[in-house]
Order: sequence, then structure tokens, then C-alpha cells
Amino acid sequence: MSIEQNYQNILSQLPDNVKLVTVSKTNPAEKIKEVYDLGQRAFGENKVQELLEKQPVLPNDIEWRLIGHLQTNKVKFIAGFISMIESVDSEKILKEIAKEALKNNRKINVLLQVKIAKEDTKFGLTVDEAKEIFNQYINGNFPNIEIKGLMGMASFVEDEAQIREEFGVLKQLFDELSELKPLETLSMGMSGDFPLAIECGSNSVRVGSAIFGERVY
Repeated sequence: MSIEQNYQNILSQLPDNVKLVTVSKTNPAEKIKEVYDLGQRAFGENKVQELLEKQPVLPNDIEWRLIGHLQTNKVKFIAGFISMIESVDSEKILKEIAKEALKNNRKINVLLQVKIAKEDTKFGLTVDEAKEIFNQYINGNFPNIEIKGLMGMASFVEDEAQIREEFGVLKQLFDELSELKPLETLSMGMSGDFPLAIECGSNSVRVGSAIFGERVY
């Protein structure tokens, strides 16, 4: 199927309250523009360098999302234009984002990335670390930051019960923190598991290969 057919197929599966972030990493600007021309505005990139190459040559109303692990020394390069950093996985990186947001005289929206997968390869905060950071945030720490919600990736396994359980952990934390200060975004689900993630309460999904086709490395 074409990119347009793939894109429309994904949209047809999303309830009205679920936001689509198109994962554009490793795809060239021409392909991103093709999806943009279909009406998509939120695009997710994994690497700062790749984002810096694409951002100047694509329309300036794109909502760029940084969805990969972010190093502190790279924050300054994207702080002026990034729409949201979805992968805040330590207090250290949050402090750096706050510092650079202040320099750029803007607020930067972020999601706290929580490690829900049982695999060792995923970045992320523990549930307790996320609670501690959120408590600091509502007490006035991290100025120039808006914590909009949580992000998490389930284990890459066939076991639907395990995936459902992992998504359930994040949904429970989202509800708990929302009682302290309302959160907007629960980002769970990618090309392979987004229907299940939506069932489990996700309202933002990150889909790349199901739109662009399998990536060629």
C-alpha cells in the first residue's frame, strides 16, 4: 500500500480522542512532506542530529517531538523549536531542559518516560522516581517546564497479557498523578501494539513503520 493508504488506514483505527504522532526517524524529508500534505502535523524523531537536518527544510508549523533518549549536551540545539520532549528519563535531563527553556524564554512541554517493560534495554524512570519528580514539579521546581503526561513502551513480546499488564502500570500511575495535577497525554503504543494500548487508556500513539513501510537501515 502507498503511504497515503497506510496513513488513512491508521487514522481509521484511532478514536477521536487519540493523537497520532508519526514516527519519521530514518525517513527523508520528502516522505515526511508527503504525510504532512495529508494533514499530519505531529512528527517524532529519535536523534537530535537527524531532527536538526530535517527541521529547517520542512514547514515551520510541524510539531516536532523528540521521542528518543536525549543527552544533556544536545538539549540546547532543539530547545528553541521543539514542540514536546516525550522521553524525559531522568531528573538530570529535566533540569537541563528547564535551563535551556529559560534561555529561550519559552516553556517546553515534556512527557516523563517510565520504564514499564521487563526488558533491560529500555530507558525510563521507575514509578517511584516519576512520582518524586512530579511532586517536585507541582511544588514549583523545574520552571519553564510543562509536564503534560507520561510515556512508556511495553516489552517487545507476543504475550498480550504481559503487554496489557505493563500498559496497566502506566495508566494507573497516570491516574494517580492526575489527581495531584491534571495530565493530558498518556503516550503508549507503537505500530505493533497501538490498538491494545488504546484499549488500555492511551490517548497518544507513535506510529512509523505502519505508515512509511518497514525502515531500511
